[in-house]
Amino acid sequence: MTETKPFDISKRFVWEAYKRVKANKGAAGIDRQSMAEFEQSLAGNLYRIWNRMSSGSYFPPPVSAVAIPKKSGGERILGVPTISDRIAQTVATLVLNPILEPHFHEDSYGYRAGKSAHQALEVTRKRCWQYGWVLEYDIRGLFDHIDHGLLMKALRHHTDNKWILLYVQRWLTAPMQKRDGSIIPREVGSPQGGPLSPVLSNLFLHYALDNWLSTRHEAIPFCRYADDGIIHCRTRKQAVYMHQQIAERLNECGLEIHPEKTRIVYCKDANRTGDYENIQFDFLGYTFRPRKALNESGCAFLGFLPAPSNLALKSMRQTIRRWHLPLKSSWSLADLAQKFGPIIRGWMSYYCHFRRSALKDISFHLDKALARWAMRKYKRLRAHIVRAGKWIREVSQRDSGLFPHWRRSSSYVAGSMGAR
Repeated sequence: MTETKPFDISKRFVWEAYKRVKANKGAAGIDRQSMAEFEQSLAGNLYRIWNRMSSGSYFPPPVSAVAIPKKSGGERILGVPTISDRIAQTVATLVLNPILEPHFHEDSYGYRAGKSAHQALEVTRKRCWQYGWVLEYDIRGLFDHIDHGLLMKALRHHTDNKWILLYVQRWLTAPMQKRDGSIIPREVGSPQGGPLSPVLSNLFLHYALDNWLSTRHEAIPFCRYADDGIIHCRTRKQAVYMHQQIAERLNECGLEIHPEKTRIVYCKDANRTGDYENIQFDFLGYTFRPRKALNESGCAFLGFLPAPSNLALKSMRQTIRRWHLPLKSSWSLADLAQKFGPIIRGWMSYYCHFRRSALKDISFHLDKALARWAMRKYKRLRAHIVRAGKWIREVSQRDSGLFPHWRRSSSYVAGSMGAR
């Protein structure tokens, strides 16, 4: 006998959602259940999710409030759902994405398939050559202040799917649970950390900003990645006007422009020689500012160009220090490369996109840490940082494929460790 349910939800979507959640890994929710524990009764757990969602009886549990440090200081509160709830949210995301994606603006780059931070940076770089002024804006606490009524209105504009509307409303109002067990009710916001939050925030900002900008100010190009955005202007007067317009628009939607992270910037280069208090801005881990560069003929010129920000470089150096490489003297170099190589490779893939030499300082820092590891591992190198640095340089030249930063250029390796 065929089961009849109020809502037609494909079991295939539940299986696909499980595979995606498993691939993304992630911390346990308030039930402390790991993926390994969930998989001990995989078929039963997946059936339970499908059965409850299909029958309309699925009620999401509270999300676990987890504080993580920001690179710029302070903390960000993530709302971590349970594994079962992440799967349920992913089912909804699989249905919603094909519906909403075609409507999103081409210059919205965050959390979208086929879009990347590098694409956002590339289009920003090109437009900084074309436009002399930038309004760099940031939305204060976006995920904490999304208006549920406005969001549901936008969602109903695109779908009449009853189970989607029902469960999105329940997810929006699911409370947060702190470590001490206390419950925080929620009437606004969509906690950052769940699979559904990115698509909901993009939907909200599509109408709060993207669609509004493209219709009210169609001649002014913009680029947005989540809650960070760049607006290109031809004059300072236009940038001041857009600052006011953006602030008023966000206020209408229950949001606030971040006063300390929003500024007007002059894109100074060889063709723009004027002066202004701000001639640089940070976007997606890069700093755009006037820099010396070489053209195709090898001639030097001043361009307004991106490179890894000081904040990103500082974060990488802090990460290297947290590895405590000198304390791992029982490990081999191959062990260290296997453990930390993927992280280094990720840094290089992201931050060397525009300049091959972008991580020269980080390469030096890495090799200095490896030299200190060698000093602890080998008696002949103890108390001799210069000798240890020379040894690391020789190994990097002999086995350049061991660490990702060695493949780029052996010239970065500790040649002058004794002088620094």
